[in-house]
Amino acid sequence: MQRYQHLEAVIFDWAGTVVDFGSFAPTQVLIDVFAEIGITVSMAEARVPMGLAKWDHIQALGRLPGVAERWQARFGRAMNDTDVDRLYQQFMPLQVARVGEYSAPIPGAIDTVNLLRQRGLKIGSCSGYPRVVMDRLLPLAAAAGYAPDHTVATDDLAAGGRPGPWMALDNVIELAVSDVRHCVKVDDTAPGIAEGLRAGMWTVGLSASGNAVGLTAEKWSALSPAHQAEYRAPAEAQLTTAGAHYVVDTIAELPAVLMQIEARLAAGERP
Repeated sequence: MQRYQHLEAVIFDWAGTVVDFGSFAPTQVLIDVFAEIGITVSMAEARVPMGLAKWDHIQALGRLPGVAERWQARFGRAMNDTDVDRLYQQFMPLQVARVGEYSAPIPGAIDTVNLLRQRGLKIGSCSGYPRVVMDRLLPLAAAAGYAPDHTVATDDLAAGGRPGPWMALDNVIELAVSDVRHCVKVDDTAPGIAEGLRAGMWTVGLSASGNAVGLTAEKWSALSPAHQAEYRAPAEAQLTTAGAHYVVDTIAELPAVLMQIEARLAAGERP
């Protein structure tokens, strides 16, 4: 088995990256929470701030023009931080209760992670989920065959979450990685790509399995190649614009990308 000579670790996002093809767990719960107070939020709107910590996600969602207009019509004023706090308190128990419904590994994820381990890489992870949700998700993922060496939740660190570099860098410390340039951050959202770039890492965006396409694995597989291309193009553009060094459909394509990064490192290139 060929081992990497330069790469030391891969740091994965969770929903839309390793589990939950289409990243439905956060978005559907947010839609339901807003509906409870009489505000309609579309799936497309709920996906716009994806990758942020969930309090920040709710705040950003309330600032979208369409949602802000509906909020103003419903309550006669703009959303404020107290409203965000209240929605977050409603969101959390629902997210904890329902995250298991969307915890299935993305096709190819377990085999890919096992291959990377065999090639000598450490496996880190971080998420826009808070710790209470991660504590629910971690044992479910482990039972399905995925147990990263380290996991950081968005509220674990005093510095905060994405798009800052801190969760990715916490993985560097805990995994005892010697050089951030020997790390690859894999994510399906622009804030997650920004996180990796700000941490000085190589970044790989996942288009088909992630938030921007937003389809189940079954619906994605049922599309013709032409229709897949239509869905893929805006997702690729979003991730490329965010600065991703590479963009592929799913985690199953990652090993080939890592070989390219390894070759670039050997040639003296840096992220």
